[in-house]
Amino acid sequence: GPVCTNLGLKPGQRLTVKGQIAPNAKSFVMNLGKDPTLLGLHFNPRFDAHGDVNTIVCNSKKVEEWGAEHREGVFPFQKGGTAEITFSINQNDVTVHLPGHQFTFPNRLNLSVFDYFDTQGDFTLQSLSWE
Repeated sequence: GPVCTNLGLKPGQRLTVKGQIAPNAKSFVMNLGKDPTLLGLHFNPRFDAHGDVNTIVCNSKKVEEWGAEHREGVFPFQKGGTAEITFSINQNDVTVHLPGHQFTFPNRLNLSVFDYFDTQGDFTLQSLSWE
């Protein structure tokens, strides 16, 4: 999927992602971080993948080392539907805003700026905006 670099997202700023979920989706991924090797947030909604069904799995990655997985019980996504997700950058965490639900994920790598974003899997990016 698309890759964005040099975003320069700092605490107090937000990134909003809109797109289309594939009708036969198994999972999709959004990564937010410094670069592909330092991911402050790996956001992975799984319809049916890696033993998870209708679960959002979040993690962080430092070079090749993954952190502890965080599972979120709310799953507001539908196969073939549209998705709008907003990531709010805070000093110590990232708030993920989903339809009707939000949660925070800690900034484990203590990133002061989020420069990198990519999306992979069963998701077609339609728009990306930040403020």
